[in-house]
Parts: sequence; C-alpha cells; structure tokens
Amino acid sequence: MYNTDIPNREELPSAGKLIRSTIIAAIVALVLLVTVVMPAEYALDPTGAGRLLGLTEMGEIKEQLAEEAAADEAAQMVAVKSSGDQEAPQVAEPVMAEAIEEAASAQEPEVTTSEPKPTLEPEAVEPQWQDEVRVVLTPGEGTEFKLTMEKGASARFSWVSEGGPINYDTHGDGSGQSISYEKGRGVPEDEGRLVAAFTGNHGWFFRNRNDNDITLVLRTRGEYGELKKIL
Repeated sequence: MYNTDIPNREELPSAGKLIRSTIIAAIVALVLLVTVVMPAEYALDPTGAGRLLGLTEMGEIKEQLAEEAAADEAAQMVAVKSSGDQEAPQVAEPVMAEAIEEAASAQEPEVTTSEPKPTLEPEAVEPQWQDEVRVVLTPGEGTEFKLTMEKGASARFSWVSEGGPINYDTHGDGSGQSISYEKGRGVPEDEGRLVAAFTGNHGWFFRNRNDNDITLVLRTRGEYGELKKIL
C-alpha cells in the first residue's frame, strides 16, 4: 500500500497567506451579497448593478408575490370571522311621517310656469385612445406593461378586468431610481392620470388571484414613447 508523503513545512501556506485568502474570500462574498443576492431576493440595489443585470426587477416581483400572499391570507381570516357573526335584526321604520307627507302633498295646488326649458348642450367628445392591449391571464398568472416617459410627462389610462377582480401595482423605474405609485387588491377596474416622477419606464404589474381565467383590457394615451409588455 502506498502512503501519501507528508508535505514539508516549506510547502505549507504561511499564516499571512491564510489571512490574505480569508480576507479576499470575505470581500468576494460581500460583493456578491450587495450586487446579486440583495437585488434578486429583496429588491435592494444600493450599487445599481442589480438593475443593469435585471436582478432588481426579479426581487421586486418576489416582494410583490410575498405581499399578495400575506394579504390573501389575511383576507381569508377576516372572511371566516365575519361569516360567524349574526346579522342584527332590522327594525321597521315608522310610516306615520310618510302618511303625513303624502296627505300634505295631495292638498298643495299644482304650480305651472311659462319659463322656457333649458336646452342641453352636447357633451364633449373624449379623445381616442393611443394604445389598447387585451390579454388573458390564467389563475395565478401575472403580467406587466410599461410606458417609456420623460420626467414630468403625463399619460391617461383606463383598465378593466373582465371575469373577476385583479391585483395591481402601479410603479416606475429608470435613471437609477424606482417608485411605487399605488397598489390594489381585488379591484375590477381603474382609470386616471399617471405623471412620471423621473425619466424611465412607468406602468402596471397585474396578477390574477381568481380561480378562473380573466381578460385584462388596458388603454392609454398621452405623453409617452411606447407601451411595451415587460412580463
């Protein structure tokens, strides 16, 4: 049987080399934590490298999924609690006042006037939508649409979820910045005006939490370059 030769003392690494290797390994681990792990897992990107690598958006989606799951669990607990409560008995309203009002109105003479009736002006015609998209989402499926906008630009929007309500997150990113404008859960439709806080991509993330397919219809117009589908 062949035994491995025991290395000489000169062949063993010195204490200084071991300390230097440990420091280098710690620095590499710290860099990976800041540039890869934090953006991908927690949407935290202090260096901006995660945004360039597309990891920050992955972390944002994970955070949104975690928030939606927690909200759904809380909503189920509230529904179970409210189903156990008994409805309070309804008290019939007195009809005495209604009878007195009817008798008084019957005695009042009818008054006629010769003033001409006002003419109705035609309603203002809404401008046409610039873009319209329609997408079908299966249970649990999500999608994201963004408008490319300059800082201060304004865009009108309107969306509706056909087949059931939907969860949404209106947010923006770009120029090394990110912002969340508004979030909602179980919303059937919404409309309004989106003003870009900075130059970049601004839009909506939608997720279907129903047990059936839904059809999302999104319409936009205003000061933006294009409407693009991100996810």
